[in-house]
Amino acid sequence: MGRTDRASLLIHVDRQRVFAALTDPVALADWLPPKGMRGRFERFDMREGGSYRFVLTYDDASTSPGKTSADSDVSEVMITRIVHNEAVLQQVTFDSDDPAFQGTMRMQWSLRSVDEGTMVEFEARDVPDGVRARDHAEGLTSSLSNLAAYLEP
Repeated sequence: MGRTDRASLLIHVDRQRVFAALTDPVALADWLPPKGMRGRFERFDMREGGSYRFVLTYDDASTSPGKTSADSDVSEVMITRIVHNEAVLQQVTFDSDDPAFQGTMRMQWSLRSVDEGTMVEFEARDVPDGVRARDHAEGLTSSLSNLAAYLEP
């Protein structure tokens, strides 16, 4: 492990609305799954020291087998820090028997106010080797686009 992936997008709403969408289970389940996937929480406790279990299910798993099962990726997410209206830091482990997906990925969502709205910056450190850089970039870009569509009028 050791790879760091980044993505960012300008969202044309205020930082408070973006932060709410990063911390609300209904909002997250709606915008976080990348194109071609659906998401649901099995457990959700968004606070420092809290955690959640998130299940992503592929609409068509024939081209992308899941990390946990043939058609799903399950992740355990520990909330390590929340800075109100500014950042959410998490530690993510995939529920997978494949050694390529083992380890803990550190993720940070950061928000910065700009004249046009909010710059949303995402960083994932220690990305497991099994998560291909191209696939991760496509998924992150898709999730950020979903967030913009969820929030912008």
